Amino acid sequence: MVTPYSSDGSKKEQVSQMFDNIAGSYDFLNHFLSLGIDKLWRNKMIRELAVVNPKLVLDVATGTGDVAIESFKQLRVPDLKIIGVDISPKMLAVGREKIVQRKMNENITLTDGDSENLAFPDNKFDAITVAYGVRNFENLERGLAEMQRVLKPGGKLLVLEFSKPTGFPVKQAFNLYFEHILPTIGKLTSKDNRAYKYLFESVQVFPSGEAFVHILDKLGYTKTSCQPLSFGICSLYVTYKPL
Repeated sequence: MVTPYSSDGSKKEQVSQMFDNIAGSYDFLNHFLSLGIDKLWRNKMIRELAVVNPKLVLDVATGTGDVAIESFKQLRVPDLKIIGVDISPKMLAVGREKIVQRKMNENITLTDGDSENLAFPDNKFDAITVAYGVRNFENLERGLAEMQRVLKPGGKLLVLEFSKPTGFPVKQAFNLYFEHILPTIGKLTSKDNRAYKYLFESVQVFPSGEAFVHILDKLGYTKTSCQPLSFGICSLYVTYKPL
């Protein structure tokens, strides 16, 4: 298991610490280091979310609330309610400020929450979104099973996650950028020596593509699909809880 730091403590504790450390610079770095492509990927996920016209959405590993905010803006459903959960208090604090500034606090709530022990009843949500979060689960299958538990029958799960491109020269460029260039810029800007090295390492060990589809199918999800984005740098997984 890849963890952000070599210090004692669970992966969950270390991930929380890492995101607390970079919370102040996270939004800037996220958009700058991805050259803005992350917004295109996120918008693709939100278009898939709009298909089911949800009224209640859970955004897991919400971070600073970007997916929740953009989902509410783009879906344009006045009575839409979105709950975002995350294990980093400082990321949530940044997100809450953004929500208040945009006057969305009647529709979006961000709360401290563990993706592997969701504090919600069974069959509650119409849809769940997760952007770049499942890599950080301490127990991937437990987190996915918890999301299935709180989805309504027929509810939709959308997972956006980095993957490993295989074609030349994208694979080589991806490895150079994510392994060397991105950590250097991240270290100088965020003052965290490990955060962006961990990003590359966690992508390398994550079971992306068909391996992740297999896990979702094994857990009982249905109609699972995987759509590679930007030559396989990222993938959008769409799946459903059975009726």
